[in-house]
Order: sequence, then structure tokens, then C-alpha cells
Amino acid sequence: MGELQAVPWALIAPLLFIQLILMVVALIDLSRIHATNGPKWLWVIIIIFGNLLGSIVYFIIGRKQS
Repeated sequence: MGELQAVPWALIAPLLFIQLILMVVALIDLSRIHATNGPKWLWVIIIIFGNLLGSIVYFIIGRKQS
């Protein structure tokens, strides 16, 4: 129990919140966009399991620029 109290939740909680918001925004954008660089199912996996970096990679590489 002592190890759990040693975790600096004041630093970790905002990062988890930002990660969650970015993931939701990326998934909504992926569902609305018509064309992506690669299959959409693969981007869903990258966004969900790639955590913060997965969402960032989607916005940089995954969106097909017209």
C-alpha cells in the first residue's frame, strides 16, 4: 500500500486525461474522415494500443491530406 501512495498522482492524472481526450478525438476523426493512409482498422489498433503516441502518429501520418 505504501508504494501506491508514493506515485505522484498530481503529475500522472493530467497526462492520463490528455491521453484519453486525444484518443477520443482521434477515433472520432477517424470515423468521420473518408480516406486514410492505410486501413482504418489498423489505425484503430494503433490509436488504442499506442496510447499517447498512437494518437499523435495518426494525426501526423494517418490522415490523408487532400
